[in-house]
Amino acid sequence: MKFKAEKKELRHNPYQLARKAGYGFIRDKKSGQESLVRRLGGGFYPRFHLYIEQENDKVIFSLHLDQKAAGYPGPHRHNAEYESPLVKEELERLRQFIFSSAEEKGEKKEENDQKKGWLKRIFG
Repeated sequence: MKFKAEKKELRHNPYQLARKAGYGFIRDKKSGQESLVRRLGGGFYPRFHLYIEQENDKVIFSLHLDQKAAGYPGPHRHNAEYESPLVKEELERLRQFIFSSAEEKGEKKEENDQKKGWLKRIFG
């Protein structure tokens, strides 16, 4: 599944936003292509697999769920779900995270002011 966003709508670099949403970088050893994944358990699979493409003033987030490792060669070398309810739910979570106002600079600064170290709390 995919969703598009205008670059000007994003508060940060799309890769930084994906990292903050729990995704980590991986590189395909065979193709050299970089993407991001978010594991659903302790192993490598199942995992959400995210590709980010940039076209002019748009950013395209493309997400699917890898169920298991590649079992055969070819362009689609894995069992993946593209339209399942779980993928739709994760895409909505990612969209909410990207467009949320929780990390606006003003709110972030206020939060940092409230989190003082123990030395500052003792000595002011």
